[in-house]
This record gives sequence, C-alpha cells and structure tokens, in this order.
Amino acid sequence: MAAVIEGNTGTWEMVIGLEVHAQVISEAKLFSGAATAFGAEPNSQVSLVDAAMPGMLPVINEACVAQAVRTGLGLNAQINKLSVFDRKNYFYADLPQGYQISQLYHPIVGEGTIVLDLEDGRTREVGIERLHLEQDAAKSIHDQDPRRTFIDLNRTGVGLMEIVSKPDLRSPEEVGAYLRKLRSIVRYLGTCDGNMEEGSMRCDVNVSVRKVGDNEFGTRCEVKNVNSIRAVQQAIEYEAARQVELLEDGGKVIQETRLWDPGKGITRSMRGKEEAHDYRYFPDPDLLPLELDDDWVEAIKQTLPELPDAKKARFMADYGLSEYDARVLVAERARADFYEDVAKGRDAKLSANWVITELFGALNKSGKDIGDSPVTAAQLGGLVDLIADDTISGRIAKDVFADMLETGRDADAIVEAKGLKQVTDTGAIAAVIDQVLAEQADKVAEYRSGKDKLFGFFVGQTMKKSGGKANPAAVNEILKQKLDG
Repeated sequence: MAAVIEGNTGTWEMVIGLEVHAQVISEAKLFSGAATAFGAEPNSQVSLVDAAMPGMLPVINEACVAQAVRTGLGLNAQINKLSVFDRKNYFYADLPQGYQISQLYHPIVGEGTIVLDLEDGRTREVGIERLHLEQDAAKSIHDQDPRRTFIDLNRTGVGLMEIVSKPDLRSPEEVGAYLRKLRSIVRYLGTCDGNMEEGSMRCDVNVSVRKVGDNEFGTRCEVKNVNSIRAVQQAIEYEAARQVELLEDGGKVIQETRLWDPGKGITRSMRGKEEAHDYRYFPDPDLLPLELDDDWVEAIKQTLPELPDAKKARFMADYGLSEYDARVLVAERARADFYEDVAKGRDAKLSANWVITELFGALNKSGKDIGDSPVTAAQLGGLVDLIADDTISGRIAKDVFADMLETGRDADAIVEAKGLKQVTDTGAIAAVIDQVLAEQADKVAEYRSGKDKLFGFFVGQTMKKSGGKANPAAVNEILKQKLDG
C-alpha cells in the first residue's frame, strides 16, 4: 500500500516514521503528587517540584512506570529491566526547570511490533523502535493576547510515553491505520485515552523520500503541530511532494523541524533539526536507575485484557464474522463489549449487521459514541430476537429501531402498541396475493408470456397491500406457486 509520487525524473516513494507522545493515565504526575485532570483552572495543578522551586527533588510515580510496562507488553515489546532517566537541557518558557527529564540511552521499553489493519483487508507489521517515559511540558497559549503568550503549567510534569516507530511506513493511509491501531491498543490497556483533540495523544512525523528501488534513506524532516489523524495524513502528502519538487529542481532537503499550518495546508520551517549533543543529555543525578523485578512485570502481564488482534481473531472464529466486520467491532473495546452482549445466544451475523450498519450508522449521524447510545445492548438484542423468530420482518424492524432511538422504548412494546407483528398465516397471505393478481391481470399475462422481472413487482404490491407485515419468504413462495402453477 505504498504511496508513490510520479515526478519528472522518475517515481518516488515516501519513508515515514512516527514519534507518538501518549499521555499516561494516572492520578498524579511522573515525578510529583500534583493532579492530572484535564480542563482544570490554569496553573491550579502545580506542585513545587513542577514549578522547579529550589531544593525540590523528583520522586518516581510507580503507577506511571506500571502503565509504560503495560503498554510495552501490549505492543509485544521488550521490557528493559534496567532503564535510566536523563536530563534533556533546553530553555523555553514552557519548561520551568530548564531541562526535561526523559530517557535517551536506556529506555524502559525496547523493540516491539504493531499489526496494521489495512482497508483492503490485508495486514502489515510495523516495527516499534522504543518506548520511553518523560515529563510533559507546559501548555503555551498564543491566542489570548495579540502581543503575549500565556503559559499554563498544569500539564508540566505529566507522564508521557513517547512511542517511536521504525521508518517502516510508506503512505499516509498506512500512517492513519498505525495511529488508529495504536490508539485502540492504549485505550484497551487503559494507559492513555488517545484523545488527540485534547492533546493527550500527539504525533511528530518524520518524512523523507527516495526513488523507488533505492535502499538508502533520504534526508528527513520532522513535522510538528499535527493534532488529528487527518492532519497527519495531509501534512505527509504536502511534505513528501515538497521534498520531491525540491530534489527534482536540483536542490537539497535540509534536515530540520517544520510546523504544519492547517490553515494554509503547508509545512513551514521552524528550526534546524537538533542532535542529541545539542541537548547536552546526561543521567539525572536526582534519580537512581530504574530496576524492574521479573515478578512485578509478570504480575502486570497477567492483568492485560484481550487486545484487538486477539479479539478480532476470536470474533471471526467463534462468531463466523468477516474480517471487515470483526475489525470494525473490535476497534473500540466498548463497541466490542456491546456487540458481544447483543450476540450472546443469538444469530451472531444478524447481530453484527444491526450493530454495525444500523446502530453505528445512527450514532455517527448524531455524533454520539457507543457510551451515549439511546438503545442498550439488551434492547437491540430484543429487536434481533423479534426478527429471528419472524415476529417482524427486517423492513419493519428498521421502523421499530427508529422508534427505539427516539423514545428509548423496548422493541416488543413498540411492535405491540403499533400492531406491527408479521403475518405468517399462509392462508391470509394467499388471500392478499389473490387480490393483487386479480387487480393486476394484465401484468400477470405479461409475466406468463416471459417477462420474469415482473415477479418483483408482484412482491412489492403484496407487501404494500399487507402494510409490510406479510412474511417476505412466504410471499415469495406462494407467489411462485400461483404465477407458475
């Protein structure tokens, strides 16, 4: 699924790697006891450690370490029993200490793998280079005043997991699949909520281009300020095209950090790309090396939930679902749980159709998530039961479902109140069909003279005359007998 760019001098391919910053779900920050709740009053969740007051020392938060290990296990990655915190030194208004505590040389998690679910049904493995823990910086607010930037220190010191991919991605579509899968995994694990719009999952994109068939990587640029999957894909499209045009005009790509400008749909130069030595990394003297016990890691491993890939395989094996249906259902843990509640003891494929097509369609239209569904799993299961036992037809079920969405009532109550029960009495259906054939004698003659396509017309007329209540299978069978007999 590699995306190629047709240039004047040949065909180019993209080489993409991602650095995803996932905010750790924890009640306290990485090195202080300050709260981490989103949306609090500015500068209301700042400890003396966060504000870098003299003499204040960091104390590691075990819960954040556990969340990083949990994420590493979920990514099938190497858990490093020994890791070290380093100081990354730079001066900026959003960094009170004048340095960020991070992990450069000895991260807590090593190499791992993510399996992408691509739109055409294929899967593809992408390597994880590392996951390390670090502090988040403060939030800079540029739109409150025309001349000044305000700083909210609430985010300062919040635990971040930086998840670095290998340069294995080859198209914006693959990047979208990667981010969706990573977000799904951390949400299943409960280690990050994955809300890019709230800034709890942010992404820096490294983009380079090379001629198709070349093995050497081109010079890469890092693109920052992308806060949605769509923005990431747009930034990659633009940046790759910019680099190809530059190279074909005889220029050189300069390794640098660039900003994505969503208003103009372009990337623009921010600063030259720094190297590790520019930050004067050295081990943090206030923090001992982090040593993990085998039993402690194993105890975390035992608490892992069934993750999306395993759940998808089970849905296909146990419920007989297609790869597509299983993939859609397991993308979010709450959706998968909802489906299983509906499908329990029922027709699994019929349940999947109603959950994916009707319920998800209605929720998307109204901008709601599964947690806000006006129809519960038990209620949707009740509707599926009415279809399965021929109490109502699939067509009538859609009308009943629309009523359920609006009123929150149970399906059987709606069917009873509106008299929507399906007519399965073959004698009653035959009487309706006789009436239709008598009224459409000329069409009957045309059908019997060879116009077979009129059969659908007779079915439609019968369903209309029965108010949509006649059992469709019985209608087809009896009509066939009467027209061809």
